[in-house]
Amino acid sequence: MKYYIIAGEASGDLHGSKLMEALKEKDNKASIRFWGGDLMQQVGGVLVKHYKLLAFMGFWEVITHLGTILKNIKFCKEDITDFQPDVIIYIDYPGFNLRIAKWAKQKGFKNHFYISPQVWAWKENRVHQMKKDIDALYVILPFEKDFFENKHQFKVEFVGHPLLDTLTQRKKSTNFQKQNQLSDKNNLIALLPGSRKQEIKKMLPIFLKVSKVFPEFEFVLAGAPGIDPEWYQKFFGKEKVKIIQNKTYDLLLHSRAALVSSGTATLETGLLMVPQVVCYRSSFLTYLIAKWLVKLKFISLVNLILDREVVKELIQGAFNVVEVAHHLQYILSDKGQKKLKQDYEELRIALGAGGASKKTAQLIIESIL
Repeated sequence: MKYYIIAGEASGDLHGSKLMEALKEKDNKASIRFWGGDLMQQVGGVLVKHYKLLAFMGFWEVITHLGTILKNIKFCKEDITDFQPDVIIYIDYPGFNLRIAKWAKQKGFKNHFYISPQVWAWKENRVHQMKKDIDALYVILPFEKDFFENKHQFKVEFVGHPLLDTLTQRKKSTNFQKQNQLSDKNNLIALLPGSRKQEIKKMLPIFLKVSKVFPEFEFVLAGAPGIDPEWYQKFFGKEKVKIIQNKTYDLLLHSRAALVSSGTATLETGLLMVPQVVCYRSSFLTYLIAKWLVKLKFISLVNLILDREVVKELIQGAFNVVEVAHHLQYILSDKGQKKLKQDYEELRIALGAGGASKKTAQLIIESIL
């Protein structure tokens, strides 16, 4: 069968690659075209467009790149029409994907959405259109099933979180520190300032200033996929911070703590059992609009899933050197380490039994046979 998959971000590339593996395992005649990244490309199929050409975030950033976005939408519709897939599989990336889904439904294509848009956070009115345009929705967070089915009478499938399979069984690499010339004294602190240049510019300078407060620790920057390591150099002054590219999970497994920009990385860090401080800062205009639109108690997935503050969140003005240093000091302590790791065990249990990619692939194939 013919599958057309659209993922527009680094996390979508990861989950898309696992789903593609499962589809190929269950359908040895699978023909796949996709929008994604390097991980999906390694699985096989035809890469139509890389997500690094699509990564625009924030209200102002989207407006300034509107022409490019509209061209991408037009091109995507033409490519789908030429390919004539048996099913289109959308992976998150709602601003783009929901527009394509509306058009595709009108053209008679089957629409399956894996990893739901976070309509429970904002733009809840999108649910009404999703019910019209989406033939099957596979959700990965436990509270999403209740949200869609009980609040909106939209039947969905809870398949568990795909990161469980990727991360909970992952082990430390025995020679990671030696290969990367890092300390072996359990004093590494990972810096995850985001995957897009716009957010890295806001986050990294503060992270680097915090590193000066803890000279006894070695701070290591996790380079984002698709960003040249040389691009980061302009942020460094006298700070001696190494960059590790494309090895974020290995870095986290060897770190005593992490400073993490909000997003999927907060959940990844939690599932790897690494104590963290969650930080975020956007442009002032974007922040004001988001504060008006988003009605959530928390920004990190760890806290949202467990419905309480497990990891400290420092947002906008609270994201400063003094606050970050204070909370980092706590999670580096034995008490802070023990408490967070106990909470992380609860997080793992809440996310299901694993096998999300295989479950989703099976459901997709059964529905289109």
